[in-house]
Amino acid sequence: MVSRVIPVDVFDLVIFGATGDLARRKILPGLYRRFTAGQMPGDSRIIGAARAELTDAAFREQVRAALTEFVTKDRLEESAIEGFLARLLYVPIDATGTSGWSTLQGLMRDRVVRAFYFSVAPSLFGDIAQRLSEHGIANAQSRIVVEKPFGRDLASAKALNAVLARHFAEAQIYRIDHYLGKETVQNLMAVRFANILFEPLWKAEYVDHVQITVAETVGVNGRGAYYDTSGAMRDMVQNHMMQLLCLIAMEPPYHFDPDAVRDEKLKVIRALKPVQPQDIVRGQYGAGGGDPGYVIHAENPASKTESYIALKVGISNWRWQGVPFYLRTGKRLRARTSEIAITFKQPPHAIFDDASGWHENVLVIRLQPNEGMNLMVMIKEPGPGGMRLMQVPLDMSFADALGEVAEDVPDAYERLIMDVIRGNQTLFMRGDEVEAAWAWTDPIIQGWEGRGDRPQAYDPGSSGPEDALMLMHRDGRRWREIRE
Repeated sequence: MVSRVIPVDVFDLVIFGATGDLARRKILPGLYRRFTAGQMPGDSRIIGAARAELTDAAFREQVRAALTEFVTKDRLEESAIEGFLARLLYVPIDATGTSGWSTLQGLMRDRVVRAFYFSVAPSLFGDIAQRLSEHGIANAQSRIVVEKPFGRDLASAKALNAVLARHFAEAQIYRIDHYLGKETVQNLMAVRFANILFEPLWKAEYVDHVQITVAETVGVNGRGAYYDTSGAMRDMVQNHMMQLLCLIAMEPPYHFDPDAVRDEKLKVIRALKPVQPQDIVRGQYGAGGGDPGYVIHAENPASKTESYIALKVGISNWRWQGVPFYLRTGKRLRARTSEIAITFKQPPHAIFDDASGWHENVLVIRLQPNEGMNLMVMIKEPGPGGMRLMQVPLDMSFADALGEVAEDVPDAYERLIMDVIRGNQTLFMRGDEVEAAWAWTDPIIQGWEGRGDRPQAYDPGSSGPEDALMLMHRDGRRWREIRE
């Protein structure tokens, strides 16, 4: 099987915040891998822009160090590194002032794609957008990429949308959520809409419940002060997990078209029911296993911010009425894993006398680690002695099934940046989608803040607060075990 590399047009990509952590860890290494894959055609260029007073040569040395640290050794060839670095330029720039903008304007070329990546704090989005417009650096065909957090509530999200809309049309704005760039996330749509096997069963008549888990082993080390103003609800549920829920629950779009897909996702968000207090469990990890605990990292002994949250969510539409969606995410949990599990209902009639080995059919989509899918099905237990049932997985690991092709699959940032260059917004959030997500999220946060609820303590390396188990147990269900 041969991996297909889809060409893109010649481009100039300007990265604001090019000396920052995200650029070093993800954006620039991802672009290098796309360069080695042949997706940086002709004389395409990457222009770094940041406050630091660096020369082109000094910036290139910083990027070389980042490649050495964050790209696997088998991809690091000196000739490729030199070829990539030769495409890099750097402009010292003051995002809120006047210096550097004329220099950047002078570097812009006609008849190439102009893209601008805002790898900076959201407070700078408006300043940068305004200066790109005032100095004629961006044109009507330009694209801008903005990182989360896109607001911290509905009011701030609307304000950010309004600021960007003063200078760019919605079709030019790419709100990036790297979860949507993951191969398995996109395969949700392929599994549903390209296989007659699944789509007829993808509804309340056959689905018992859905679990979405995003578990992390890391804590908030080094991010404590920021995270304490955010929490798991804002940091993960409102964006990443909301997007996963939408892809599972949305109706088939009329075509695989950016606005058609996003229209259907928006309908799901607007159909989400308000979440009741008894259907919310919030947790905060304590000290243990060499970790001093959340409040120490946050430098806030009285913190009420959650590092874990579990929710039971319902959708008010014909397809999903009565089907609970259980969402959970947290830090300092037992294992690093992200997965979606669709559990199907039991057959309407049991024909076997010995049903002790019976388990539900479950379709599990693994996002990390070891991207892939498995379908848990029932078979006869081998051997004599009657019809005894057992559950086995029909397993598809991308690495095993696709061989060398899997090794060349772009990571999320690589894929999404190339989609920006192509002008494909399918995997990016639209402004009304972001606002609808905050409109659902805000009352939940305001509810626990108004009640003065404190998160429950849980041990680092555990599966989270005990009450999260009861969220499922009272419905006669169980969480899937958190494991690698």
